[in-house]
Amino acid sequence: MTDLPTDTILSAIADRRAERRAFLRYAGGAAASAGALSLLAACGGDTGGTATPTPTPTGSPTPIAADADVLNFALNLEYLEAQFYSWAAFGQGLNPGLTTGVGIGGTVTGGAQVPFQDPVVAQYAREIANDEIAHVTFLRTALGAGANGVGAAVAMPAINISGDANGAFTAAARAAGVVGSSGTFNPYADDISFLLGAYLFEDVGVSAYKGAAPAIGNKVYLEAAAGILAAESYHAGLIRSVLYRKGIDASSILYNPAILNNARLISDARDSLDGTSDTDQGIGDTTTANIVPTDSNGIVYSRSTGQVLNIVFLNKAAVTAGGFFPNGINGNIRTSAASG
Repeated sequence: MTDLPTDTILSAIADRRAERRAFLRYAGGAAASAGALSLLAACGGDTGGTATPTPTPTGSPTPIAADADVLNFALNLEYLEAQFYSWAAFGQGLNPGLTTGVGIGGTVTGGAQVPFQDPVVAQYAREIANDEIAHVTFLRTALGAGANGVGAAVAMPAINISGDANGAFTAAARAAGVVGSSGTFNPYADDISFLLGAYLFEDVGVSAYKGAAPAIGNKVYLEAAAGILAAESYHAGLIRSVLYRKGIDASSILYNPAILNNARLISDARDSLDGTSDTDQGIGDTTTANIVPTDSNGIVYSRSTGQVLNIVFLNKAAVTAGGFFPNGINGNIRTSAASG
């Protein structure tokens, strides 16, 4: 039997996954977002990212003010993740039609397509990007994109995802000790840099959704948030798994033992920003993996909205802007915690 090339196998897997997702989407009667469709058509991504997560809010009660605040807070974070992954995977950002809304709109500084060497990492990047685009689309639909008043989706604020010396990623990497005080961290430079950049975001997203869940009163939106939490958890576990393997397995593509230490440094930096409690964990050491960071009961950690903003603002004080959101975020939840 003739062995098939790796890229042929990966292409077949992607096609099969797209077929499964398409079947489930149409069987459930969910509609794809026109904005996400146009973006994915332009970048050639698979159709997986255009599916509307269930349960769909169509016909459901309008979220109460507190629910809208929480969902808009989450939307700001999803804008950040979607722009990062879309640029890394496809070489372009979100469709402008997915960034309008209430509040002061902003632009994206930075972003580039990663020259992936490992085709598996490239596949993962595209899948996660599709999911994050779908999260933006879903939250905007749930909140009423373009509408006025309570419950309207906020606009995308200014976002800094630059990989240059003045970018937020470099500031985070310098603070963590991943690079020196004058070094530069570019998450678009290569596979490992991309994975470390993704690792910086993913664990924060998981803890953010878990922490926000108790504040959502409408069951429909609580279930939707739980669904996004599950997706973010899959993403985080995937990123941690790939990093761990490339950090310990000398036979893996792009093996680099420094990965374990760099992941620990990023974890410690997040912990230093969000208060005195130890709620963050690295990916393990050469003898023990730590793919799922949990407490003694096997439960993942929570972060308050203020603690989440400590990390994305790269500041442990109570501030309203900085880091990845140089002008702050839109909505009523916008101040980081006094975690210093």
